[in-house]
Amino acid sequence: MSAQLEVKNYTEGPIFMPLVKFTGLIMSTMIIQMLYGAADMLIVGRYSTPDNVSAVSTGSQLMMALTMVIAELSMGTTVVLGQRIGGGDRDRCGKIIGAALFFFLLLAAVLTVVMLACAPAASRLLNAPPEAFEGTVSYIRICSAGLIFITLYSVQGGILRGLGDAKMPLVAVSIAGTANIAGDLLLVCGLDMGAEGAAWATVASQALSVLITTFIIRRKGLPFPFERSMIRYSRSLTAGILRIGAPLAIHDFLVGVSFLIILGIVNRFGVTASAGMGIAEKIIGFIMLCPSSFSQSTATFVAQNFGAGRISRARTVLRLAIGISFCCSCVIGCLSFIGGMQLSSIFSPDLQICKASSDYLRAYAIDCLLTSFLFCYIGFLNGCGRTGFVLLQGVIGAFALRVPLSVLFSMIEPGSLFTIALAAPCTTVIQNIICHFYLRSPGQHRLDGSGS
Repeated sequence: MSAQLEVKNYTEGPIFMPLVKFTGLIMSTMIIQMLYGAADMLIVGRYSTPDNVSAVSTGSQLMMALTMVIAELSMGTTVVLGQRIGGGDRDRCGKIIGAALFFFLLLAAVLTVVMLACAPAASRLLNAPPEAFEGTVSYIRICSAGLIFITLYSVQGGILRGLGDAKMPLVAVSIAGTANIAGDLLLVCGLDMGAEGAAWATVASQALSVLITTFIIRRKGLPFPFERSMIRYSRSLTAGILRIGAPLAIHDFLVGVSFLIILGIVNRFGVTASAGMGIAEKIIGFIMLCPSSFSQSTATFVAQNFGAGRISRARTVLRLAIGISFCCSCVIGCLSFIGGMQLSSIFSPDLQICKASSDYLRAYAIDCLLTSFLFCYIGFLNGCGRTGFVLLQGVIGAFALRVPLSVLFSMIEPGSLFTIALAAPCTTVIQNIICHFYLRSPGQHRLDGSGS
């Protein structure tokens, strides 16, 4: 039994240090994911031609969006598993994992067929430049052929987080990151395979990570009964996973669409503004790591306590997560607000582009403080299974607030990226108010499992 994977029980004992450690592991995993995701662009940009850079840039945007949808769907597995563990119902956990594996393997097969067939159409839809069109199609098709590994990678992470294990996903992404960089250097730099080499390196690194993680799990064994025969369709268990995961996937997709619309608004201001926003978005990904990590850790902690019926403790988790996240975000936000030019100069020597990026970052430095509340609210609601409300407030934020405000602020003279980007913190303020009053409403005060 000691050799088995350990289930972390977060329904008893201290909260502060376990929450900080768990969040730190998640944040480390996300940092490595972002760094190795940037490795393709860095190595292709340094050792290959501009058309290959364009192909990787365009193709990776599509694959990243698809990966995020799969990752959010897998959050359903994390929450359902965490609630069962918190409620002491471990006998059912093996069946949950089996149902999740069956569904996601089927999903991977369907997506693979669709993406292989639709790669040219998708490349045209993304306006891939003519000289980079074939490279974009090849990149999408190669990555699509490896969708089974991308899917299993997300599912394994969802299962392990449901068990309260954040170390194994960190090990997995470290393996994938190292393998991806080595593959890029060999295939892109050494063999001059361009975009295709970057795609093969990505698929191979994901496959290696999945195989090693699977080997470790099989060798240690799960802390509850699980057999290969459990990998089968279960209508009730699959519905439970999708009830939580599907709204999150739709939420992420729609939020992504709203930011593409905002990109179109910014592009009207010219190449400098467009490039500045592009650089700022890369930096924003790192700025938002802290609140994003606390959102995931809060979901895991709350799922276990919600399953155990310990609602008061779950709310304590929320308060602590907000407090710690806000303190960290204050430091990160100040650095971003003051040092935007220095951060932007890492990506471009052009002072005008860096100035545009810095303007955009100043607004998101403010938003970083506000998302320390919003993301923890979302993590709490996810852990309680209230993903329908998460979807609703996300749609309100994206399309009723962020996009209209961006359009309105873009009309203010003189136009600037700072003014346009202020739509983000303004939207987050309203979303925080909506979530706050939802949690304080009479029907949700106890969150006893009734309603959705």
